Amino acid sequence: MKVGILALAAGRARRFGSDKRLARLPDGRYCIEAFLDQLAESGLPALICLGPEDRELGRLLDHRGCPYCHCPRAAEGMGGTLADGITRVPRWDGVLVALADMPWIAADTYRAVASALEPGTICVPVFEGKRGHPVGFDRKFYADIAALRGDNGARALLKTFRDSVREVAVADPAIRRDVDTPEDLAVNSALH
Repeated sequence: MKVGILALAAGRARRFGSDKRLARLPDGRYCIEAFLDQLAESGLPALICLGPEDRELGRLLDHRGCPYCHCPRAAEGMGGTLADGITRVPRWDGVLVALADMPWIAADTYRAVASALEPGTICVPVFEGKRGHPVGFDRKFYADIAALRGDNGARALLKTFRDSVREVAVADPAIRRDVDTPEDLAVNSALH
């Protein structure tokens, strides 16, 4: 199967107080740069979903040679961004839905979830019994993803299609570490 990463980077970061995608990590990189570095290291193709007004991030992605699209429905929330983004993916047999505010996920984790994805399945990484990201979807679910609305993302699809969900054990606690507040950034950075 040809699997790519559909990366959601259109969020407005209301709880963070500023654009968390451009927040600096202790190593000096922007949060979005650390995320993109992990995607690149995975070796999987990627498409980055931006909001319609994300010109600065578009220039950063152009400079790095990263394919991206502007999602007009991003203001609806994660569901709107996903619905827009899934209609723009190349002819991939499956996608890993990744979140740009999770810059510490290991490249090996992306590869493990992609390798586990089979026709008709949804693959979710699990660390110490808890699910995280990225979540892989076979193309069978693209129409369901395109029908999403609001800010809930694809979580409801995991319930609707529970018999299709496969858990993938990984040794990566970062599958559950995101950046919602400046405190999250400080705490999670200290763990890496």
